[in-house]
Amino acid sequence: MKVFCSWSGGKESCLACYKAIQEGHEVVSLLTMFATTGRYTRSHRLSRELLMAQSQAVGIPLYQRRASWDTYEREFTEALISSKRKGIEGGVFGALYLSEDREWVERTCAEAGIVPILPLWGMGGKELLRRFIEKGFEAIVVAIRSDIVDDHWLGTRIDGEFVEQMEKRGIDVCGENGEYHTLVVDGPIFSKRIVIGETRITRRETMAFLHVASFAVGEKA
Repeated sequence: MKVFCSWSGGKESCLACYKAIQEGHEVVSLLTMFATTGRYTRSHRLSRELLMAQSQAVGIPLYQRRASWDTYEREFTEALISSKRKGIEGGVFGALYLSEDREWVERTCAEAGIVPILPLWGMGGKELLRRFIEKGFEAIVVAIRSDIVDDHWLGTRIDGEFVEQMEKRGIDVCGENGEYHTLVVDGPIFSKRIVIGETRITRRETMAFLHVASFAVGEKA
């Protein structure tokens, strides 16, 4: 089936895309929602340039859409309708186990006539991270709820030690409640890797973000 992938740049969307490809789907675009300025992604606050670099490294075109939180669902649904007109039949989503996430996906897809595909549904957070790491994906923490997670975790690579530390602190290991967000920089669907350069921390309300000031698309190790 010809599909798009709902793409945040983070671990769930990336693993869902990988699994969809493994299941035989043809992923023809990565749909990313940006803030109204078009400079940063709506959820993870990643720059447009960084998402374009990811798209280049993965080899799948980026479909960009802008929205405020108030217009998010309408704009997302319009993006799905537009995709349907281009011959795309399904959409791949990284929802795991939150029923409200699945309900939202199914509702917006139904309005657009898109088949929702949730290859990670029912998978626990620890299991997802185990598979993510075992498959050779590499991701770093780029956003945290600073009232729950300490700033020093920004820029940390997602690995077994990270999972262990989150468990010790009683934090959802996958960050499903918004405790943290990630940026995937390499993996089996990447033909090149994202090399992170200069970074700095920025803040908005209770969130702290790793602003990636410089990066490069480099050869895989």
